[in-house]
Amino acid sequence: MTAADLETLLGDNVASFPLTAPRWPEPEGNPRRSYRTVWISDVHLGTKGCNAELLIDFLDNVDSETMYLVGDIIDGWRLKKKFYWPSAHNDIVWRIMKRARRGTRVIYIPGNHDEMFRQFTGLNFGGIEIRRAAFHDTADGRRLMVLHGDEFDAVMLSHRWLAFVGDSAYHLMMGLNQAVNGVRRRLGLPYWSLSKAAKHKVKNAVEFIGKYEEVVARAAGERGVDGVVCGHIHTAEFRMFEHHGRAIEYWNDGDWVEGCNALVEHHDGRMEILHWPEEMKRRAAAQDTLAESGDDGAREAA
Repeated sequence: MTAADLETLLGDNVASFPLTAPRWPEPEGNPRRSYRTVWISDVHLGTKGCNAELLIDFLDNVDSETMYLVGDIIDGWRLKKKFYWPSAHNDIVWRIMKRARRGTRVIYIPGNHDEMFRQFTGLNFGGIEIRRAAFHDTADGRRLMVLHGDEFDAVMLSHRWLAFVGDSAYHLMMGLNQAVNGVRRRLGLPYWSLSKAAKHKVKNAVEFIGKYEEVVARAAGERGVDGVVCGHIHTAEFRMFEHHGRAIEYWNDGDWVEGCNALVEHHDGRMEILHWPEEMKRRAAAQDTLAESGDDGAREAA
């Protein structure tokens, strides 16, 4: 994908979106976890804060019958200020579109940062369905409302200018987060989110998150569903709320900037939030253990 290609797309010509060969091809014969459904959101392609390599690893190790892209996949706000589109971001788009071609149902629900796609609600391009919101029926019979969640953000609704100011400050924090993790990688340490840690230390942020979760869960209850899946606030979470005597599930699938999370539904309907850096760490440890046991077996045979 070239700068001109994406600028054309941002200029409302969604049909021009190209499917170019990836720089990092998918590994052949890679064993993959199988899920019924996967939800990811807040990838923010087009920004330096996007953890593209971790998301590529996730896509190369996970398959599903259905995938929901729950908004802010491409960060149109930042791209309009300064164009940034490394090859890894193109590889993510390529993997998602290839997944749709392989038969995975892919449903894209644009958020506030990629709101330019909302005008294409109801259309299908490259096998990807664009929806304003969706309803998902789990394998065990629960009905979940799926939406990005900016619709319930008081700042977005009442003070849109403040949201843009906050976005600029947030990206400064992301730059610092990237620098910290660059040092950690050189020291052989795993990924750690500075911004996520800071958010949980700030009282106002914690209060905002709690209120947001309550409002979204109440909206789900008013629509008569069993729960809601959303993104937007970059905080992966599961909580139970009560609305008029009914239990309402609140699921947030997190993000791929700070926490690097995904929400998955197993084939029996069971739901789980995956923290992918931890999943990668466990996989590496299992591989090391297997290699050590192989070395021990070789020594015993000798």
